[in-house]
Amino acid sequence: MDEKDNKLEINATRHFTAWMAEQKASLMFTTYQTGKLFSLGLQADGRLSVFERTLARCMGLYVTEDAQTVYLSTLYQIWRYERATEAGQAYEGYDGLYIPQSCSVTGDLDVHDVVLNKKNELIFVNTLFSCLAKASDKHSFIPYWKPPFISKLAAEDRCHLNGLAMRSGKPKYVTSVSTADVNNGWRDRRWEGGVVMDIEKNEIIAEGLSMPHSPRWYKNKLWVLNSGTGEFGYINIKKGEFNAVAFCPGYLRGMTFINDYAIVGMSQPRDNKTFNDLPLQGNLKERNAEPRCGLQVIDLNTGDVVHSIRIEGIVAELYDVVVLPNVIRPMTLGFKSNEIQHILSIGE
Repeated sequence: MDEKDNKLEINATRHFTAWMAEQKASLMFTTYQTGKLFSLGLQADGRLSVFERTLARCMGLYVTEDAQTVYLSTLYQIWRYERATEAGQAYEGYDGLYIPQSCSVTGDLDVHDVVLNKKNELIFVNTLFSCLAKASDKHSFIPYWKPPFISKLAAEDRCHLNGLAMRSGKPKYVTSVSTADVNNGWRDRRWEGGVVMDIEKNEIIAEGLSMPHSPRWYKNKLWVLNSGTGEFGYINIKKGEFNAVAFCPGYLRGMTFINDYAIVGMSQPRDNKTFNDLPLQGNLKERNAEPRCGLQVIDLNTGDVVHSIRIEGIVAELYDVVVLPNVIRPMTLGFKSNEIQHILSIGE
């Protein structure tokens, strides 16, 4: 590996830190292949604060509205982190100290998106078994829902179910790369086999997408990343159409919102059969652009990319991103440090 590839560079556009201060929020995001959880905030002098932890194949993130609890899916576990600092408190300059408090051992299910429903049940996308699942104290998972085109639960990643959106406190929409019902069948339909489904109605509400990811319900719209084309947009549910709002120069995964902005994750496509010959390649060539890894901040009113983070070096792929409202500078405790032995919290 080239020495440059071992390094990590995170560069923000000029007014990104001012925008974060204006929003009174910070970010967490996961990297796929390199297994990093990054916490992005602001130092006391206004400069960017970057904090990282290493966790094997960390992917899906979910944060509660009060930013008190964060869930994170990893190679064979789903971790629950709790914020130990209260309003006005800080630990070594970090006002958002997140401590790992418990985990659910799932085994390697290739867990993608994770959510917490209004019953405080942990629901996740079990991509290996092509279904949604509930966490269990006794089992690897409890089946919650499977697409009607999947004939049986099998560890075959048939359709590559990947994204899950909440609406009114309940799991509502999912994305899938295809409707295939055979082992790894989704790989044959990467270009235009993607669908969005309403799991309550048990029906497809949009199709013809290219590797869709990260459905999110926000401001009365169902937003989706059409990853294979590099487009951020929303689903016109009545017409069953994807309406593109902005093009981002990368393979898109991970999306979150704050006020009138979307924050979208971009990755450099892997040089393998999964990512070859996608429409994204033609869209990049048409714009004379190279694929990037990083975050894009998109104005929902104009579709313009107003701020961005560019990541270069060892990190080439992102999976998920969340906003931590009213947290200015977050950090997470590691599992092997002395801190996790000695930082204690006492319940009421």
